Amino acid sequence: MKQGKSVPSVSEQLDLRPGQSLELLQELHILTREGRINQDSRRKLKQVYHLFQFIEPLLQELSRDGHAPTLADHGAGKSYLGFILYDLFFKALGRGQIYGIEWRAELVDKSRALAARLGFDRMAFLNLSVAASAEAVELPAQIDVVTALHACDTATDDAIAFGLQKRARALVLVPCCQAEVAACLRQGKALQLARTPLAELWRHPLHTRELGSQITNVLRCLHLEASGYQVTVTELVGWEHSMKNELIIARYTGQKKRSAAERLRAILAEFGLEQALAPRFGLEFVPD
Repeated sequence: MKQGKSVPSVSEQLDLRPGQSLELLQELHILTREGRINQDSRRKLKQVYHLFQFIEPLLQELSRDGHAPTLADHGAGKSYLGFILYDLFFKALGRGQIYGIEWRAELVDKSRALAARLGFDRMAFLNLSVAASAEAVELPAQIDVVTALHACDTATDDAIAFGLQKRARALVLVPCCQAEVAACLRQGKALQLARTPLAELWRHPLHTRELGSQITNVLRCLHLEASGYQVTVTELVGWEHSMKNELIIARYTGQKKRSAAERLRAILAEFGLEQALAPRFGLEFVPD
């Protein structure tokens, strides 16, 4: 008589690491109080785990020679990413600090309470927008790693500006929706259709939205390269898990690429975006 296959344990199903806090996973509603898996939250956890695999090597490098790494997580929401990072890395390291930045006060209060309950005493939560965080006195002058997971609209741009101001050694970004470029493309559509056949790329509203998102992320990468970062773009997880799937990793080298700044300006000019966006990407707008 054949024996049936054994059912994988919760630890095996979630690919938990030794010493990982089950209490944290319950508090984040990934596990129920009975220890069962909450399938609705499992997808979110998979994204965060995958992102952790990219962030962990950066933190390991930064924590050499006794350095206490700092990380700012923008648009933190319920702070899934921050809590998992602390549990899997900062807790055992015994030094370093995570700052969760979130504009919704009720989520900040819940995260503060959870961190206190779990003894995660090197986590701080700030009730601020991403744009306002650069001037916050609660944050140090330099932050080693800046993350932004699905920070909507221009919040990813604000996180990049924050990283540049704080002289971040690395930025790890998963951009979300961005409507600004699409709006600019729509505004000059009739003129562009007459000027260049490339305007067919955004003649239809769906294409306008998708192209706007694509252009925005290309501009962000060029801006980072022009500011002294080496940039890698890859997928976060498979498309079956999230349509907002682009992962931008920028590591500071100090080598500012002039060619990146030139291409950035050329793209803005080609799509008629100079007036609206040149200052956003560190360029001066000079009217004709």
